[in-house]
Amino acid sequence: MKFLDQAKIYVRSGNGGAGCVGFRREKFIEFGGPDGGDGGRGGDVVLECVDGLNTLIDYRYAQHFKAETGHHGMGGQRTGGSGQDIVLRLPRGTQVFAEDNETLLVDLTEIGQRVVLCKGGDGGYGNLHYKSSTNRAPRRADKGWPGEERWIWLRLKLIADIGLVGLPNAGKSTFLAAVSNARPKIADYPFTTLHPGLGVVKAGDREFVMADIPGLIEGASEGAGLGTRFLGHVERCRALLHLVDGTEDDVVGAWRTVRAELKAYGGTLARKKEILALNKTDAMTDDDIEAKRSALAKASRRTVRVISGVSGRGVPELLHELGRLVDRQRAELEDAA
Repeated sequence: MKFLDQAKIYVRSGNGGAGCVGFRREKFIEFGGPDGGDGGRGGDVVLECVDGLNTLIDYRYAQHFKAETGHHGMGGQRTGGSGQDIVLRLPRGTQVFAEDNETLLVDLTEIGQRVVLCKGGDGGYGNLHYKSSTNRAPRRADKGWPGEERWIWLRLKLIADIGLVGLPNAGKSTFLAAVSNARPKIADYPFTTLHPGLGVVKAGDREFVMADIPGLIEGASEGAGLGTRFLGHVERCRALLHLVDGTEDDVVGAWRTVRAELKAYGGTLARKKEILALNKTDAMTDDDIEAKRSALAKASRRTVRVISGVSGRGVPELLHELGRLVDRQRAELEDAA
């Protein structure tokens, strides 16, 4: 399935049905009187957060969504039926913005969450509603009230437990393919990954979701490379796994470049829990590994894990550490709730 994380669509709720002007006319009924029913209510536009989706591709080719108009009232004191709602099924993590693409309207973060974005118009009154002691035969009926309409932007920010970050060709896709059933594109040139990929990782009896974020370069927070579009996906991850290519000449510079872009993007990115790993060590000598690990540890002031996504070196231990980290993050979230 093609990945799409942004779409602009038009939505409109249903108009209310018109009221009816009617009179009861039956043989042997001397005083029939007015019996026109009210119109039905128009359908709503409902947003629903559902499981099993991780793309907005359904809104790439169909961009206009309209709820049903309420049914008109009828004689015999019959009220028109309500119009059918239109339900937009959206993946978890979808944000809904107004037409200016800046004003946040809805943030769908929980499976099963339902939000009425546009309410349907009320139905118009029939002439039965206007019957009174002084107006015995009213000939007035109202049209239904119009529904609401608007253009909106849908923006998906994937929600994962662990986000893989690093420069292009840091080995993120290879690592994700090695620890999950995901099959991202892997090649020996930069920007192989053009859209985020998700994989379910098992570490013992633990399971967590890992997201492969396209490579960041200097200036990404200002739109360079693949720009800020995918930094938004990192924003929803509980913690980060920062992979540094060990075959790089300047591993400290590579780490600082990514950290600078996370900090420049703002929000909570720079404050997220981060585990740092020196990758591609299968292509390095022991002396080279130790020298670069020490330099990276000194610059970052944190423990540096030594791994290889190809050979599997250090991967099981890293996965168990990530699993424990995810458990702590989930427990903190439950306590806060």
